[in-house]
Amino acid sequence: MTGPRPEAVALAARHAGQAHPARHIGEACRTALRSTYSVGLTLAADAALAQRVSLCAAGPLAARGETLQINLGEGPCVQALKQRAPVLAEDLDDPAATRQWPVYAQQARAHRIRAAFALPVLNGTAPAQQAGLILTLYRDHPGPIREADLHTAQDHADAAELLLLTAPVPREDDPTHAWLLPTDAVVHQAIGVISYRHRLTTGQALALLRAHAHTHNTDLTTLAHAIVHEHLTLPEPPDTGPTDS
Repeated sequence: MTGPRPEAVALAARHAGQAHPARHIGEACRTALRSTYSVGLTLAADAALAQRVSLCAAGPLAARGETLQINLGEGPCVQALKQRAPVLAEDLDDPAATRQWPVYAQQARAHRIRAAFALPVLNGTAPAQQAGLILTLYRDHPGPIREADLHTAQDHADAAELLLLTAPVPREDDPTHAWLLPTDAVVHQAIGVISYRHRLTTGQALALLRAHAHTHNTDLTTLAHAIVHEHLTLPEPPDTGPTDS
């Protein structure tokens, strides 16, 4: 698996010092595109989007487009995570393009969304349930996405992931700083750290995080903060052999 392009690294560096960097990345992506789109950024802990953090909704169509997918459990984001590849639905009136999410397509059209392009950023080779960041472009008219816009959006998606992995979370008692990320996002950061350290799938990493929190009578977010920002290392999990998840 190749790393992010230099353009993505430069974008991340440019936005790293700003409050709410994910929101800035989403807005920057929208501005950089040659055509007019709304931009959504979602961090999902599973392919069904049952556990997710909405990081950004830039533009008039994004908030509704993102919310519909969460409420319905279907849509281009869900499909992109399941198949671990971009979903480029250039016409939501086309049954062939929307056969995996017909209800979403119908309701999206009712909110003037006519095309949607979901670009997942996924790590490793874990199954389709692996956590991932998804950048989705929403447009109010059908038609293919320009290749240049596709590359621009992917660079911004990669930059958002770099920011998510490296952005510090200010202390809760510090009134001078706004939160850089939604609180739940640090849990997903911790899952990524555990997955990397212990060579686990994200599902196994989440189970280990929950088990440790339960054993030590602490909440998940507090433990995640300690793992991500205080370099706490959890004990090695017992070897249960290979799994299918």
